[in-house]
Amino acid sequence: MRPRTWVLVLAAVFAVLQLANVTGRDTPDSKNYVSYALTLGGAGKREAAAETVDWVCAGQASAAERTQRVDVLRFHAPSPAGRVFAECRAGELRRVERRLRAGGAQTDGHVVPFVAPRLRRIFEVRPGYPVFLVPFVTVCGVTWGVWLASVLVAGAGGMLVFLVLRTVSVPAPLALTGQALYYVLPVGTTAMRPMAEGLMLALTLTAVWGCALALTGRTRAGTATVAGALLALFAVKHSQALFLGAGLAGAAVVVALWRRRRHRGIPGHGRSAGRGVVAVAVVGCGAVAGTLFLARLLHYPSEAESVQDLLTGHYAHPDRAHPWREFLHLEFDFWAEWLRRQLMEPLFPAALAAGAWGARRRPAFGVFLLAAAGTGILTQAGHPDITIGGDRLIVPAWLLPVVGVPLLLEPLVRRSLPVPVQGTPRAVGITR
Repeated sequence: MRPRTWVLVLAAVFAVLQLANVTGRDTPDSKNYVSYALTLGGAGKREAAAETVDWVCAGQASAAERTQRVDVLRFHAPSPAGRVFAECRAGELRRVERRLRAGGAQTDGHVVPFVAPRLRRIFEVRPGYPVFLVPFVTVCGVTWGVWLASVLVAGAGGMLVFLVLRTVSVPAPLALTGQALYYVLPVGTTAMRPMAEGLMLALTLTAVWGCALALTGRTRAGTATVAGALLALFAVKHSQALFLGAGLAGAAVVVALWRRRRHRGIPGHGRSAGRGVVAVAVVGCGAVAGTLFLARLLHYPSEAESVQDLLTGHYAHPDRAHPWREFLHLEFDFWAEWLRRQLMEPLFPAALAAGAWGARRRPAFGVFLLAAAGTGILTQAGHPDITIGGDRLIVPAWLLPVVGVPLLLEPLVRRSLPVPVQGTPRAVGITR
C-alpha cells in the first residue's frame, strides 16, 4: 500500500481502539467546555446543564460498574451503575440550580455555572474548542458527538506528525512510526480527552509543519500555516499562542544567527531558507504582540488572577496577600518533587533525551521542534500543581520524542534502503 493509505489505516485502527472507552474520559473541566458548546448550539442553561450532567454521570456510572466487576470481594454484587448515576445527577443539578437561581454573575456568559464566576471566566475566554464541538454534539448528541470530535482531532494530530516528518524528508516508514508514537504515547491519550488540549496539540503541530515548510523554501505556504495556527490557538488557549509565538520567534533568531555565522563569506547560500526563517520570526513576534494586546483589550483574566486561582484551590479559599512570593516558593518545591518522581520512572526524561538527540539530525528544524515542545514546560511552570494527573499540562513536551525518535532511527533505515529516498536533497537547507 502507498504511505498515504497506511496513514489512514493507522488513524482508523486508533479510532476503533477508542471504542473501548466512549464515556468516562471527562475531567472536571470537561463540563465547562461541553456546556459551552451546547449553549452555543442554542440550548438554554438548564437544558445544557441536564445534557452535560447526564453525559458526565453516565461515565461515572460506567466506571463504577467496570470497577466492581474486577473487585475481588464485590464482583458478584449487583451493579452500582444506577445508584451512582442517580446520586451524581441529583448532586450536580442541585448545585447548578442553586447558582442559576442566584442570577447575576452566576448566569453570565455561555458556560453553565458548574463553578464560581471567577473560575468560569477562564473557560469563557476559550471559545475555540466549544465552537469545534458544536456541530458534533448537535448532530450526534453529547456522548457520541464528544467522542467523535475527540477521535478526529487526535487522529489529525498523528497525521500532522506524518506530514511534518515527510516535509523534512524522513522516509515514509519512519514518518508512519512518528504517527504511531503520537497515538500510543501520552499525547494520544491526552488528545482524546474532551478538553482543549487535543485541538491545542493539533494546532501546535500545524505550526511546526509550517516551520518545516518555510525551512524547505516554501516560505509563503509555511508562513501562512504558522500564522493560521497561532491565530486559531488564540481562540483555543491564548496562553499557548503566546508561548508558541515567543518560542518560534526565539528559535528563528537562533537559527538566523547560527546560519549567519556558519555561512559567512558564502554569497547567496541558503537564501530562500533564510527568508523563511525571517518570516517565521516576524509571525512569532506578531503573535506575541497580538496576544498580549487582545488579551488586555478583551479583559481576559490576568497572570495575577491565574496565580490566585492556583493558590486558592480554584478560589475555594481567600485570595493570598503575597501571591507571587508564594508562587515562587511552590514553583521550586514542585520541580524538586517532579524531578524525584521522574527519576523513579524515567521514561519521560529518556524519551525527551532520545527526541533531542534525534532532532540534531535536522539542526535548524530541531530548534523549532524544541521550541514547540518547550511550551509544555512553560505551561507546567505556570501551573505547578502536582495533583493534576496524566501530565496534561506538560504534554506538548512529548512532541519532541514523537518527532525526534524517528529522526534518531533514520540512519538505520537509510542503510537498509537500496536506493536514495526521493526528496532527500531537499533536506539540505534544514540539515545545514
